Amino acid sequence: MPVVIVGAGPTGVTAATRLAQYGVDCLVLDRWTDVYPQPRAVHLDDEIYRIIARLGLADEFAAISRPTLGLRLVDSRLRTLAEFNRDPEHSAHGFPQANMFDQPELETLLRANLVRHPHAELRGNAEVTDVAADGTRIRVTFTDRSDGGIHQVDADYLLGCDGANSLVRARIGSTMRDLHFQQRWLVVDIASDANLGQWDGVHQVCDPVRAGTYMRIGPARYRWEFQLLAGETANDFDTLDKLRPLISPWTSTVPVGELTLVRVAE
Repeated sequence: MPVVIVGAGPTGVTAATRLAQYGVDCLVLDRWTDVYPQPRAVHLDDEIYRIIARLGLADEFAAISRPTLGLRLVDSRLRTLAEFNRDPEHSAHGFPQANMFDQPELETLLRANLVRHPHAELRGNAEVTDVAADGTRIRVTFTDRSDGGIHQVDADYLLGCDGANSLVRARIGSTMRDLHFQQRWLVVDIASDANLGQWDGVHQVCDPVRAGTYMRIGPARYRWEFQLLAGETANDFDTLDKLRPLISPWTSTVPVGELTLVRVAE
């Protein structure tokens, strides 16, 4: 196999698609069979949009994304301190400069596109357990999680797209620089058909007591992020009633029955 890619997230599937477009055979291995269902990343810029367009997915991505107006820095009373505008139409790269999206939707789109390319194969339930140089090639060992079978595949090149806890990075002796970020943040995703009547961009709340972020991801999806204070955990905010004091500056006029809590995470 010319190329083996470990990890079928957005990076791994994008790399596989680009290789396949050039006629390079590649195998993508991922320990899971399906797209991870929880929202995580929500924004990409016009340069990443160019890559998506090169995959042949510009129109499909436009249908599931939402161009946004930029970023506002606001105080604790949501008064604007500064504003950084982004073009929601077309930048020098040909696409909106700031785009909100739902990561599971994007990953589903990328995987559906990958199967159109005969030079690429995605194998789920394949947990890579070892990577080793074997002469001029790389030997990748993985376990089929469906039956426990152990398999090996040799490749000319190996791409490690397996995230922050990368086994590939560990096996090849590479390192990741740790910036020792100490802050703990609460991430809240809420679905609602209600229009919150806010400026259609990202709001960064510059509150010295509790910093926060608000953004509209899609027609019926909103995200808030709040800095957790000492002693607080995500479990302290795992219901809409517990979240109300934090999100009420944006949702005070919306009945609680029109809000659906999708995810709370730290």
